Amino acid sequence: MIASGSRYVALGSSFAAGPGISPIVDPPAGRSGNNYAHLVAAELGLDLVDVSYSGATTAHLIDTRQDDAPPQLDALTPDTALITITCGGNDLEYVGTFLRGSFLNTIAKPATILGRRVANRIRARVSYLKDDASYQAVTDSLTTVVERARERSPEARILLVDYLSLVGPATRPRLDVPLNEEQLPSIAMMADGLAAAFAKAAAAAGADLVAASAASRDHAIGSAEPWTTGFTMLPPNLGGFVPYHPNAAGMRAVADLIVETLGS
Repeated sequence: MIASGSRYVALGSSFAAGPGISPIVDPPAGRSGNNYAHLVAAELGLDLVDVSYSGATTAHLIDTRQDDAPPQLDALTPDTALITITCGGNDLEYVGTFLRGSFLNTIAKPATILGRRVANRIRARVSYLKDDASYQAVTDSLTTVVERARERSPEARILLVDYLSLVGPATRPRLDVPLNEEQLPSIAMMADGLAAAFAKAAAAAGADLVAASAASRDHAIGSAEPWTTGFTMLPPNLGGFVPYHPNAAGMRAVADLIVETLGS
Protein backbone atom coordinates (compact mmCIF):
# COMPACT_ATOMS: atom_id res chain seq x y z
CA MET A 1 0.00 0.00 0.00
CA ILE A 2 1.15 3.56 -0.70
CA ALA A 3 2.13 5.43 2.46
CA SER A 4 -0.15 8.20 3.68
CA GLY A 5 1.04 11.63 2.57
CA SER A 6 2.71 10.32 -0.58
CA ARG A 7 2.47 12.22 -3.86
CA TYR A 8 -0.11 10.80 -6.26
CA VAL A 9 -0.36 12.05 -9.85
CA ALA A 10 -3.45 11.22 -11.89
CA LEU A 11 -3.16 11.34 -15.70
CA GLY A 12 -5.83 10.81 -18.30
CA SER A 13 -8.82 11.90 -20.32
CA SER A 14 -12.48 12.39 -19.41
CA PHE A 15 -12.96 8.86 -18.02
CA ALA A 16 -10.42 9.92 -15.39
CA ALA A 17 -11.46 13.57 -15.11
CA GLY A 18 -15.18 12.94 -14.53
CA PRO A 19 -17.08 15.65 -16.43
CA GLY A 20 -20.63 16.02 -15.19
CA ILE A 21 -19.91 14.69 -11.70
CA SER A 22 -20.37 17.35 -9.02
CA PRO A 23 -18.39 19.26 -7.91
CA ILE A 24 -16.46 20.35 -11.00
CA VAL A 25 -13.19 21.78 -9.69
CA ASP A 26 -11.67 22.66 -13.08
CA PRO A 27 -14.33 23.54 -15.70
CA PRO A 28 -11.99 23.74 -18.76
CA ALA A 29 -10.72 20.23 -17.97
CA GLY A 30 -14.14 18.92 -16.98
CA ARG A 31 -12.42 17.67 -13.83
CA SER A 32 -14.53 16.54 -10.88
CA GLY A 33 -13.64 16.68 -7.21
CA ASN A 34 -15.31 13.28 -6.97
CA ASN A 35 -13.45 11.48 -9.76
CA TYR A 36 -11.65 8.27 -8.91
CA ALA A 37 -8.34 10.03 -8.21
CA HIS A 38 -9.90 12.31 -5.60
CA LEU A 39 -11.71 9.38 -4.00
CA VAL A 40 -8.53 7.27 -3.82
CA ALA A 41 -6.51 10.18 -2.44
CA ALA A 42 -9.10 10.87 0.24
CA GLU A 43 -9.30 7.22 1.29
CA LEU A 44 -5.54 6.69 1.46
CA GLY A 45 -4.52 10.16 2.62
CA LEU A 46 -2.43 10.92 -0.47
CA ASP A 47 -1.18 14.27 -1.76
CA LEU A 48 -3.03 14.40 -5.08
CA VAL A 49 -1.94 16.22 -8.22
CA ASP A 50 -4.74 15.61 -10.73
CA VAL A 51 -3.96 16.77 -14.27
CA SER A 52 -6.54 14.62 -16.07
CA TYR A 53 -8.25 16.58 -18.83
CA SER A 54 -11.35 15.80 -20.87
CA GLY A 55 -10.57 15.25 -24.53
CA ALA A 56 -6.96 14.26 -23.93
CA THR A 57 -5.21 11.84 -26.24
CA THR A 58 -2.05 9.94 -25.37
CA ALA A 59 -0.10 12.70 -27.16
CA HIS A 60 -1.44 15.17 -24.59
CA LEU A 61 0.13 13.02 -21.90
CA ILE A 62 3.46 12.62 -23.65
CA ASP A 63 4.50 15.82 -25.41
CA THR A 64 1.56 17.93 -26.64
CA ARG A 65 -0.12 20.86 -24.90
CA GLN A 66 -3.89 20.80 -24.50
CA ASP A 67 -5.47 24.26 -24.44
CA ASP A 68 -3.25 26.09 -21.92
CA ALA A 69 -2.21 22.91 -20.10
CA PRO A 70 1.28 21.43 -20.55
CA PRO A 71 1.79 17.74 -21.36
CA GLN A 72 0.48 15.78 -18.41
CA LEU A 73 3.72 13.89 -17.81
CA ASP A 74 5.27 17.23 -16.81
CA ALA A 75 3.45 16.86 -13.47
CA LEU A 76 5.59 13.87 -12.51
CA THR A 77 8.48 14.29 -10.08
CA PRO A 78 11.10 11.93 -8.64
CA ASP A 79 9.18 11.75 -5.35
CA THR A 80 5.89 10.67 -6.96
CA ALA A 81 4.78 7.41 -5.35
CA LEU A 82 1.63 6.59 -7.34
CA ILE A 83 0.59 7.24 -10.94
CA THR A 84 -2.73 6.30 -12.51
CA ILE A 85 -3.31 6.49 -16.27
CA THR A 86 -6.62 6.35 -18.15
CA CYS A 87 -6.22 7.46 -21.76
CA GLY A 88 -6.33 6.15 -25.31
CA GLY A 89 -10.05 6.19 -26.02
CA ASN A 90 -9.81 9.55 -27.78
CA ASP A 91 -7.01 8.21 -29.96
CA LEU A 92 -9.64 5.81 -31.35
CA GLU A 93 -12.51 8.32 -31.19
CA TYR A 94 -14.24 5.67 -29.09
CA VAL A 95 -16.81 7.79 -27.24
CA GLY A 96 -16.90 10.28 -30.11
CA THR A 97 -17.99 7.54 -32.51
CA PHE A 98 -20.69 6.39 -30.09
CA LEU A 99 -21.90 9.97 -29.67
CA ARG A 100 -21.95 10.81 -33.37
CA GLY A 101 -23.78 7.62 -34.26
CA SER A 102 -26.34 8.19 -31.51
CA PHE A 103 -26.86 11.82 -32.52
CA LEU A 104 -27.21 11.08 -36.22
CA ASN A 105 -29.60 8.19 -35.61
CA THR A 106 -31.69 10.42 -33.36
CA ILE A 107 -31.99 13.22 -35.88
CA ALA A 108 -32.55 10.70 -38.68
CA LYS A 109 -35.89 9.71 -37.13
CA PRO A 110 -37.63 12.99 -37.95
CA ALA A 111 -35.68 13.11 -41.20
CA THR A 112 -37.67 10.12 -42.44
CA ILE A 113 -40.41 12.68 -43.12
CA LEU A 114 -38.16 13.84 -45.96
CA GLY A 115 -37.70 10.28 -47.13
CA ARG A 116 -35.89 7.12 -46.07
CA ARG A 117 -33.01 7.86 -48.45
CA VAL A 118 -32.27 11.14 -46.63
CA ALA A 119 -32.41 9.41 -43.24
CA ASN A 120 -30.06 6.66 -44.39
CA ARG A 121 -27.58 9.22 -45.69
CA ILE A 122 -27.52 10.84 -42.27
CA ARG A 123 -26.95 7.50 -40.51
CA ALA A 124 -24.16 6.51 -42.91
CA ARG A 125 -21.84 9.33 -41.83
CA VAL A 126 -20.19 7.35 -39.04
CA SER A 127 -17.56 4.63 -39.45
CA TYR A 128 -17.67 2.27 -36.47
CA LEU A 129 -14.75 -0.04 -37.21
CA LYS A 130 -11.02 0.47 -36.56
CA ASP A 131 -8.22 -1.60 -38.06
CA ASP A 132 -5.63 -3.57 -36.11
CA ALA A 133 -3.03 -0.86 -36.67
CA SER A 134 -5.18 1.65 -34.77
CA TYR A 135 -5.34 -0.56 -31.68
CA GLN A 136 -1.63 -1.32 -31.92
CA ALA A 137 -0.92 2.41 -32.04
CA VAL A 138 -2.81 2.86 -28.76
CA THR A 139 -0.90 -0.05 -27.23
CA ASP A 140 2.40 1.51 -28.30
CA SER A 141 1.42 4.96 -27.05
CA LEU A 142 0.29 3.66 -23.65
CA THR A 143 3.54 1.71 -23.37
CA THR A 144 5.45 4.91 -24.11
CA VAL A 145 3.45 6.79 -21.47
CA VAL A 146 4.38 4.21 -18.84
CA GLU A 147 8.03 4.16 -19.87
CA ARG A 148 8.29 7.97 -19.82
CA ALA A 149 6.48 8.07 -16.48
CA ARG A 150 8.96 5.60 -15.00
CA GLU A 151 11.87 7.73 -16.22
CA ARG A 152 10.48 10.75 -14.37
CA SER A 153 9.28 8.87 -11.28
CA PRO A 154 11.42 5.74 -10.93
CA GLU A 155 10.03 4.77 -7.51
CA ALA A 156 6.36 5.19 -8.40
CA ARG A 157 3.83 2.43 -8.66
CA ILE A 158 2.14 2.84 -12.04
CA LEU A 159 -1.43 1.69 -12.70
CA LEU A 160 -3.04 1.55 -16.13
CA VAL A 161 -6.75 1.96 -15.40
CA ASP A 162 -8.85 1.02 -18.41
CA TYR A 163 -12.31 2.27 -19.36
CA LEU A 164 -15.61 1.42 -17.69
CA SER A 165 -17.83 -0.59 -20.02
CA LEU A 166 -20.51 1.40 -21.83
CA VAL A 167 -21.99 -1.63 -23.58
CA GLY A 168 -22.71 -4.89 -21.77
CA PRO A 169 -25.02 -7.93 -21.84
CA ALA A 170 -28.03 -5.84 -20.78
CA THR A 171 -27.56 -3.06 -23.35
CA ARG A 172 -30.37 -3.20 -25.90
CA PRO A 173 -30.05 -1.60 -29.34
CA ARG A 174 -32.67 1.07 -30.10
CA LEU A 175 -34.09 0.85 -26.56
CA ASP A 176 -31.17 1.67 -24.26
CA VAL A 177 -29.03 3.46 -26.86
CA PRO A 178 -30.02 4.89 -30.26
CA LEU A 179 -27.90 2.47 -32.28
CA ASN A 180 -29.27 -0.44 -34.27
CA GLU A 181 -28.47 -4.15 -34.14
CA GLU A 182 -25.55 -3.78 -36.55
CA GLN A 183 -24.03 -0.64 -35.08
CA LEU A 184 -24.03 -1.52 -31.37
CA PRO A 185 -21.81 -4.64 -31.65
CA SER A 186 -19.20 -2.51 -33.42
CA ILE A 187 -19.01 -0.19 -30.40
CA ALA A 188 -18.57 -3.25 -28.18
CA MET A 189 -15.77 -4.47 -30.46
CA MET A 190 -14.04 -1.11 -30.17
CA ALA A 191 -14.30 -1.30 -26.38
CA ASP A 192 -12.78 -4.79 -26.43
CA GLY A 193 -9.93 -3.56 -28.62
CA LEU A 194 -9.25 -0.68 -26.24
CA ALA A 195 -9.25 -3.01 -23.22
CA ALA A 196 -6.84 -5.34 -25.03
CA ALA A 197 -4.54 -2.40 -25.76
CA PHE A 198 -4.39 -1.58 -22.05
CA ALA A 199 -3.64 -5.20 -21.15
CA LYS A 200 -0.88 -5.48 -23.75
CA ALA A 201 0.68 -2.16 -22.71
CA ALA A 202 0.62 -3.14 -19.04
CA ALA A 203 2.37 -6.42 -19.85
CA ALA A 204 4.91 -4.77 -22.15
CA ALA A 205 5.81 -1.93 -19.77
CA GLY A 206 5.50 -3.78 -16.47
CA ALA A 207 2.65 -1.68 -15.10
CA ASP A 208 -0.26 -2.87 -12.99
CA LEU A 209 -3.58 -3.23 -14.85
CA VAL A 210 -6.85 -2.18 -13.25
CA ALA A 211 -9.40 -3.82 -15.53
CA ALA A 212 -12.40 -1.58 -14.91
CA SER A 213 -13.82 -2.76 -18.24
CA ALA A 214 -14.19 -6.35 -17.08
CA ALA A 215 -15.45 -5.40 -13.62
CA SER A 216 -18.19 -3.20 -15.08
CA ARG A 217 -19.70 -5.35 -17.84
CA ASP A 218 -22.75 -6.07 -15.70
CA HIS A 219 -23.03 -2.36 -14.87
CA ALA A 220 -23.14 -1.04 -18.44
CA ILE A 221 -25.92 1.05 -19.98
CA GLY A 222 -29.26 -0.70 -19.60
CA SER A 223 -28.28 -2.63 -16.47
CA ALA A 224 -30.06 -2.29 -13.13
CA GLU A 225 -27.15 -0.32 -11.65
CA PRO A 226 -25.24 1.38 -14.48
CA TRP A 227 -21.83 2.89 -13.78
CA THR A 228 -21.98 5.07 -16.88
CA THR A 229 -24.49 7.46 -18.37
CA GLY A 230 -26.61 6.80 -21.42
CA PHE A 231 -27.44 9.18 -24.25
CA THR A 232 -29.18 12.54 -24.21
CA MET A 233 -29.20 15.57 -26.47
CA LEU A 234 -30.07 17.88 -23.57
CA PRO A 235 -27.18 19.93 -22.15
CA PRO A 236 -26.60 19.73 -18.37
CA ASN A 237 -27.97 23.26 -17.85
CA LEU A 238 -31.30 22.11 -19.30
CA GLY A 239 -31.59 18.96 -17.23
CA GLY A 240 -29.33 16.73 -19.30
CA PHE A 241 -26.01 15.09 -18.46
CA VAL A 242 -22.68 14.25 -20.08
CA PRO A 243 -23.52 11.19 -22.21
CA TYR A 244 -21.49 7.98 -22.35
CA HIS A 245 -19.24 8.77 -19.39
CA PRO A 246 -18.73 7.49 -15.84
CA ASN A 247 -21.32 8.49 -13.28
CA ALA A 248 -20.66 8.93 -9.55
CA ALA A 249 -21.25 5.23 -8.83
CA GLY A 250 -18.82 4.29 -11.61
CA MET A 251 -16.12 6.55 -10.23
CA ARG A 252 -16.60 5.04 -6.79
CA ALA A 253 -16.31 1.55 -8.24
CA VAL A 254 -13.08 2.39 -10.08
CA ALA A 255 -11.65 3.97 -6.91
CA ASP A 256 -12.43 0.76 -5.01
CA LEU A 257 -10.70 -1.32 -7.70
CA ILE A 258 -7.61 0.88 -7.45
CA VAL A 259 -7.46 0.65 -3.67
CA GLU A 260 -7.90 -3.13 -3.92
CA THR A 261 -5.08 -3.35 -6.46
CA LEU A 262 -2.76 -1.26 -4.30
CA GLY A 263 -3.43 -3.55 -1.35
CA SER A 264 -2.72 -6.74 -3.27
